[in-house]
Amino acid sequence: MTMAIVRSKDAAGIPRVKIAFLASVAAIILIMVGAIFAPMLISASPNLPLPDGMTIDGLPRPPSWALWFGTDNLGRSLLARVFYGARATLLVGIVSNSIAVVIGVLVGGLAGMLEGRAQAAVMRFVDLMLAFPALILAIAIASVIGPSLWNAALIIALSNWTWIARVAFTKTLTIKERNYITAARMLGASRWYLFRRHLLMHLAPIMLVWETLGIATTVQMSAALSFLGVGVQPPTPSWGNIIHDNQSYFTVAPWTVLIPGVFILVLSLSFNIVGEYLHERMEKLESRSRETGQDDADETRRGRLEELEHAG
Repeated sequence: MTMAIVRSKDAAGIPRVKIAFLASVAAIILIMVGAIFAPMLISASPNLPLPDGMTIDGLPRPPSWALWFGTDNLGRSLLARVFYGARATLLVGIVSNSIAVVIGVLVGGLAGMLEGRAQAAVMRFVDLMLAFPALILAIAIASVIGPSLWNAALIIALSNWTWIARVAFTKTLTIKERNYITAARMLGASRWYLFRRHLLMHLAPIMLVWETLGIATTVQMSAALSFLGVGVQPPTPSWGNIIHDNQSYFTVAPWTVLIPGVFILVLSLSFNIVGEYLHERMEKLESRSRETGQDDADETRRGRLEELEHAG
């Protein structure tokens, strides 16, 4: 999911990673603004055909000044369908990823606080879930609970929480060995108390990073499920079912498939870059914190040695 970002600078001396981050944030904001304010920005209906939406040959109209994105297979405004479809795609992507992050952090964090067979049992279950391809698992769940917008969000969440649980588990194992956690356990603090009062604040950066990185995956999966007919259902537009509805017109009207495909690519790539940037910043802050803590510990040891020398 992570991606390498070039660290060189442009002619103005600005790091390219910063330019990529700012461009990605701008792309996300533009798509979100277009989705939220679509009824005010676009006069055409996403579900009703335009009076002149088809050519004389019965084909979708190509992009033009009057129709920026052209029309689809039924003569509907593709601009309206793409931005109204962004609502469903973003809603499913953000909600499903938020649910996955919460489940993953709770399962992984609490498993890290357990010991022995209980810990092994939880993590073997996580490994078992990881063994299933996420898309195949999502289709299997959809066949049981049925396709709809909210079911799609739940399906994707249940298919993507395992990676987050594995990361949270590894982080928890490191944190619980710290001295203040050991001292609190010796004083009788329960595992739930330690997790709630001490571990969650350290797992918050992981939640923030995965809340952005994970959306790239959930947006793609939302589009894939809708394309396969087990995600967001018509008449609600989504980028996946727009591509599905127009796939037979790809050779004669390629814009009907390429435009929503480009939006999926841009949104996924933007969230990926933002998540990677946040991940690098969090790592730098954590590294500085460890260095500061080590310096404080060294200073304390030197002070004690000086006290012992003066006492001697």
